[in-house]
Amino acid sequence: MDKNPFPTVGPKEISKIPGAEPHSRLDPWWWLVALVVVSVIALVFIQPDPFRRILVFVSDGIGVSILVTVITFIVVLIIGLIGGLGRLSHNRIVFGLFTLYVEVIRGIPLLVQLIWWYYAFPIILQQAGIEISVLIPRDIFAVSMAVLGLAVCYGAYMSEIYRAGIQSIPKGQMEAARSLGMTYFQAMRHVILPQAVRIILPPVGNEFIALLKDSSLVSAVAVADLTRRGREFMAMSFLPLQTWIMVALLYLVMTLFAARIVGWIEKKTKFER
Repeated sequence: MDKNPFPTVGPKEISKIPGAEPHSRLDPWWWLVALVVVSVIALVFIQPDPFRRILVFVSDGIGVSILVTVITFIVVLIIGLIGGLGRLSHNRIVFGLFTLYVEVIRGIPLLVQLIWWYYAFPIILQQAGIEISVLIPRDIFAVSMAVLGLAVCYGAYMSEIYRAGIQSIPKGQMEAARSLGMTYFQAMRHVILPQAVRIILPPVGNEFIALLKDSSLVSAVAVADLTRRGREFMAMSFLPLQTWIMVALLYLVMTLFAARIVGWIEKKTKFER
């Protein structure tokens, strides 16, 4: 009797296929996220006073931190793309301006930049005859300046990431696109940038996680984020240990969750070169 040309493939055979291993289908580090979440829940239920009070008090600050991070990151992606293209420009003036921007911004601490945008920038506008309250409503002024300061700072670093990603694409790709009749901008949009974006996803994801952590600095410019709400509760209750344990765990939950999402996106968009 002839042997079956289509043998049954079992679980062991499937696991030998690259990319089909059980561990590759689910990030094993999700257990760490679950562990931290369980730790927060355990603290809240085992010792509701003060941990439950702390969680309730800082809960609105969590939303502010996430909102500032997401809005800033969207702006950073735009600034980084423009800056990266400017750093690759053959026009000396454009190249010089964007290079100056990157070098100057990277040389000033982020906290100093945030304070400058919050305190000094409005004075410059006033001296120029522009009333800041006309441009930005007073109730969102602090958040707007925080987003602007974070975006300008992180935009400089993102510009270098975009530049490195674009330069990693072989020159033959641009030459082939131009030989097909595409303009420079069409070639960048349809050929170069789609490949570059997939290459720079890991460092871009790391920038998002770093931005989420650095968003705690906006508490220095009157933004009621998670860190500022934690400071307010500590000043009110005189419980620094319990307050900062809870705040640290909440930041850890957000950063670990963001890292797992970034890893999932990287896995879905990964391609063999």
